[in-house]
Amino acid sequence: MKIAIASGKGGTGKTFVSTNLFWVAQYAGKNCVLVDCDAEAPNVGEFLKGEKQSQEDVTQLIPVINQDACVFCGKCYEYCNYNAIFYLPERKMIQLTEELCHSCGACVVACKHGAITEKVKKTGTITKFQYAPNATILETRTEIGTASSVPIIKKGIKAIEPNQLALLDAPPGISCPFIATVESVDFVLLVTEPTPFGLNDLKLSVETLQKMQIPHAVVINRSGLGNQESYNWLKEQGIEILLEIPFDKEIAKIYSEGKMLSEVNETYRNQFLLLLEKIISVRKEPLS
Repeated sequence: MKIAIASGKGGTGKTFVSTNLFWVAQYAGKNCVLVDCDAEAPNVGEFLKGEKQSQEDVTQLIPVINQDACVFCGKCYEYCNYNAIFYLPERKMIQLTEELCHSCGACVVACKHGAITEKVKKTGTITKFQYAPNATILETRTEIGTASSVPIIKKGIKAIEPNQLALLDAPPGISCPFIATVESVDFVLLVTEPTPFGLNDLKLSVETLQKMQIPHAVVINRSGLGNQESYNWLKEQGIEILLEIPFDKEIAKIYSEGKMLSEVNETYRNQFLLLLEKIISVRKEPLS
């Protein structure tokens, strides 16, 4: 089963929830993996330390335009849907903007004069860590200057073994990296906070997941911080709240020290174990 832990905005406690879910999963003896899909700013490793097992580069093919062989016909420019080719025919100037290139290969097909070849460019890495005998962590990380983290995220998810319970720490927001993370999962756990900003972005996330027809429910973090608007809206929508985590100084202290709340606090350990079992039961009895 693949479970994504997501949020409409950053700072709601998404990684806090995903790392604690992973910890209780391995504590319960489940064969599990946590994939840090926030490839532009992965931070799971700040809280869970594992032994590095392997690292694989993610690459893409980037066109190389030979100015001497180019006849400046402009076909490659016409074929490029991403505006990655800068072309001034009257000045006989043509140049590739690598940051905009999506490696679709259209320009190579378009060029009939052999002026375009391709080179390999590193865009990111997939690093595997062994956290426990039954638990691994996969970190996706983009190289600085890489325009899209989507290919890195997809390759990280592809590295999940078929028999593993997979927890995916999704990027914030609802843009392409989020879609790439949740499109193949069985369930999405949305982490929000009871504030106007939290509710606004929660609505956007829910709307997206409804269109994608992916089962989802909510964890409210920092309960007691804001107002009741989030609770009222979730009740109107028939979306279940699976767990409330209070706005508590002691929890913030444990988290700021890089410790697992589930490891040091038996009460929360049991709550996260119950949360995990509720999500897993979705396969048998979908949540409303």
